[in-house]
Amino acid sequence: MGNRRRVAERRKTRPAVVGGMIAVVIVGAGVGVYALTGGSAADDRASTSSSADNKPKVKTGPLSATEVQTTATKFLTSWQQGKAAQAAAVTSDSTAATALLTGYTKDAHVTGVTLTPGTRTGDKVPFSVKGTVSYKGIKKPLAYENSLTVVRDRTTGKPLVDWHSAVVQPDLKDGDTLVTGESGTPPVKAYDRDGGELTAAKYPSLGPVLDGLREKYGKTAGGKAGVELDVVRGKASQKAKLSDKTLLTLTKGTPGKVKTTLSPTFQAAAERQVAAKQRSSVVVMRPSTGEILAVANQNHTFNVAFQGSLAPGSTMKIVTSTMLFEKKLITPDASHPCPKTYKLAGWTFHNDGDSEIKQGTFKLAFGASCNNAFINFAPKLSNSDLTQEAQQVYGLGMNNWAIGVPTFDGSIPVMSGAQMGASLIGQGGVRMNPLNMASVAATVEAGVFHQPYLVSPSVDNRTLAKASRTMSAQTQSWVKEVMRYTAGYGTAAKAMSGVTGDVGAKTGSAEVDGQKKPNGWFTAYRGDLVAAGVVQAGGHGGDTAGPIVAALLKMGG
Repeated sequence: MGNRRRVAERRKTRPAVVGGMIAVVIVGAGVGVYALTGGSAADDRASTSSSADNKPKVKTGPLSATEVQTTATKFLTSWQQGKAAQAAAVTSDSTAATALLTGYTKDAHVTGVTLTPGTRTGDKVPFSVKGTVSYKGIKKPLAYENSLTVVRDRTTGKPLVDWHSAVVQPDLKDGDTLVTGESGTPPVKAYDRDGGELTAAKYPSLGPVLDGLREKYGKTAGGKAGVELDVVRGKASQKAKLSDKTLLTLTKGTPGKVKTTLSPTFQAAAERQVAAKQRSSVVVMRPSTGEILAVANQNHTFNVAFQGSLAPGSTMKIVTSTMLFEKKLITPDASHPCPKTYKLAGWTFHNDGDSEIKQGTFKLAFGASCNNAFINFAPKLSNSDLTQEAQQVYGLGMNNWAIGVPTFDGSIPVMSGAQMGASLIGQGGVRMNPLNMASVAATVEAGVFHQPYLVSPSVDNRTLAKASRTMSAQTQSWVKEVMRYTAGYGTAAKAMSGVTGDVGAKTGSAEVDGQKKPNGWFTAYRGDLVAAGVVQAGGHGGDTAGPIVAALLKMGG
């Protein structure tokens, strides 16, 4: 098993000079294109001029139906016949195509391939794949649907298959490979906190989570590896924290067992909530312990809730306010204006809807999520203040969380000038995901950072991340006060209506370049329960992510 690197050898030839002209001698190609006869120099010049004048123009414009169909047929036919180089020759990247198509047979052990094209739609041709995966006497049928797109090469004008690894198998990202063999990682069975088995069939959002659990605990949970056809991730996919994926199991291994902190009740409810809202993600956790009770994403292919890297918008004002309170720059009831615009280092910042608060308290500005009431503190801050607050009190941005599966732990880079001002309201270089923002609200509710975790540290004796200091009791009281006001009277009030008890919330709307609507954020607590969510390109957080979070908080305190 493993990837194999093959280098296609190219024979180089030297041009031969004959009668003042250069004739390319192609070794082994038979008679040349031009027979060299005794003509005059004038004849040679005339021939050269005629050739230049008649040089064909590069074809441009949309592809014809015939070009698309013919190119697709050449590619699929060559692939089916096992002629990797010929198939690759009609793609936009013959080197990458040759390597992957060759590996399809030699590394993935797929034989007897039948490729059946479907009905063309524009430049796209769907096709079905059937074959057999054979490994050490074990055989199993393989079948899936796929498609390819034909494009016109800008240099030659020729129609070519637009090459990406997904042309071979839709789960492949560029740089990934297909490998069949004894799995290096035994399978695992994951269980919820009550002992029920967790499966992607029952909880569709958990596909990436289950892959991550296997990657982390497969070799230590007592299981035995089977034989599988796997997507083995390349460098780009690994950088994006994508796990290897099993496409076909030839023989099942003996799974190990891993118990998680997930609640079957909350997980089922979270799945229902995100299923009803496009591009939504949510996390539920316990502030007192850090236990993750649920994680769900409307898109089941990537775990945005744990691994997303998105500007958190105004939910970041929780961290900013903590910093301002600790530095004694403001108190909740102190008068603090929020001007319609504020200039900083050449930038002019605006509030949502160009609103303003001429006379009001900081608590009112927090509840209304008025941007310039935060940005106008920038001249009193150093460039590293927000970064230090996020790391030292909230445990963010240290890249050291160990929850049991891969995560992105937030990023709050040191910025200067206008970018530093933008960071105070969760824009600029700040990046978070629902897990991070659930942890922020949990830290406020508990008064101390408890690193979130999906698998108890007692399972593998791993060390959880810790914050270097805690906020004071006074600061915690003030942050809870402004969050409570927001839940009752501010931008979160509509969503939090009916959520009783000790509650606090914060909304966020994060602008994204090239996106018509902002990403909508919402994070809130109710007693010993926290939830945070995002709806990408959904609009205001109170209207989009808010109802998802509130519905989950209503289930318990």
